[in-house]
Amino acid sequence: MIQDYFSISPQMQALDAEVMQQITESLAKIDAIKEDNQLKMLQAFTRCRVAANHLVGSTGYGYDDAGRAKLEEIFATLTGSEAALFRHNFMSGTHALTVALFGLLRPGDTLLCASGRPYDTLIGVLGIDGQNGQGSLAEYGVNYRQIELENSRPNLAAIAQQAPGCKVLYLQRSRGYAARQALSLADIEAAAAAAKAVNPNIAVVVDNCYGEFTQTTEPTQHGADLIVGSLIKNPGGGIAPTGGYIAGKAPLVELCAYRLTAPGVGAEIGCTGELMRQLYLGLYYAPGVTAAALKTSVYASALFARLGCQVSPTWQQARNDIITSIVTGSPEKLVALCRGVQSASPVDSFVSPEPWPMPGYDCDVIMAAGAFTLGSSIELSCDAPMKEPYTAYMQGGLNFAASRAGVLLAAQAAFGTQ
Repeated sequence: MIQDYFSISPQMQALDAEVMQQITESLAKIDAIKEDNQLKMLQAFTRCRVAANHLVGSTGYGYDDAGRAKLEEIFATLTGSEAALFRHNFMSGTHALTVALFGLLRPGDTLLCASGRPYDTLIGVLGIDGQNGQGSLAEYGVNYRQIELENSRPNLAAIAQQAPGCKVLYLQRSRGYAARQALSLADIEAAAAAAKAVNPNIAVVVDNCYGEFTQTTEPTQHGADLIVGSLIKNPGGGIAPTGGYIAGKAPLVELCAYRLTAPGVGAEIGCTGELMRQLYLGLYYAPGVTAAALKTSVYASALFARLGCQVSPTWQQARNDIITSIVTGSPEKLVALCRGVQSASPVDSFVSPEPWPMPGYDCDVIMAAGAFTLGSSIELSCDAPMKEPYTAYMQGGLNFAASRAGVLLAAQAAFGTQ
């Protein structure tokens, strides 16, 4: 019991018990998704004939790195892709997205973003809002168009109208710091179909961060030509210490590889050092870890809703990412909530998070992240921009028991026993 190890008020203990009873069916559905994904993972490892020598990395140029090639074969198999780059060389999800967009787009091309304003760290990459002088796409003559979502769903009519003449249709699956739902696979498929109906050659690129293994299929099996993400989120299973991926149609992945390394060289180089075992093991554990994060999301939604907060998604809704947004209503409650999460972190639990001007954001940001891997959002973490309506964005959870304790302590810190 949580109260045997942490100081939980009787009122919060009672609320915890009620919530756990309430979400029993939802947790069982998540377990079913986990089982399907884990069996699919095992099948991919066995069919691809993973051997002990694949877990040993390479040095120097990394030519003929069998482990790297095998890992990318596995990930392509899992996602229904023709090819993949699954590498520690990507420094973040934003870096992987930058490589993908610069790999596909040329001067004079147009990028159509059909999921509203992209996540903050991509603004400088695109060169919108006048953020130039750093080598953005806009400085290289790439045009940008944006279509807003309608009730958290793609505007199919607007996509059909604007897609002709565009080179890339970009969709951000997760919400970022926005008050919207994550895009479902059905939403992505509909948007891709609308664009390709009027422009068969358009490349559909999905920012898949936070969405991997939340369902039993991926966007590349629903009309996306490329998916892009980070290994310190879902597909790294809390074990990969860094990295990212690009997967999808082989010619497009090849173009991205030329951008990652050098034209004419592409995916043939890139040593893996001593990281291969961690990347393999992290991917293998990813379905179970993602399921723990999904359970944490459902629990947090139910708990904070009972405390009077506006939450998204609700506990009853299907999950298409691992993020839960919680409207706290005040800067004091927001800071207290983040500090509560930090207090239940396995690393740096004694640290008190403070808002600060984080690079890439237009306001101060507070982050609670006592993680084994710096910045890992598959581990229980919570961050928020310090602006109205003071919404906390909670994600992750390596295992449900510890993450449930973290959510409960965060709720107690912010809302007491009200």
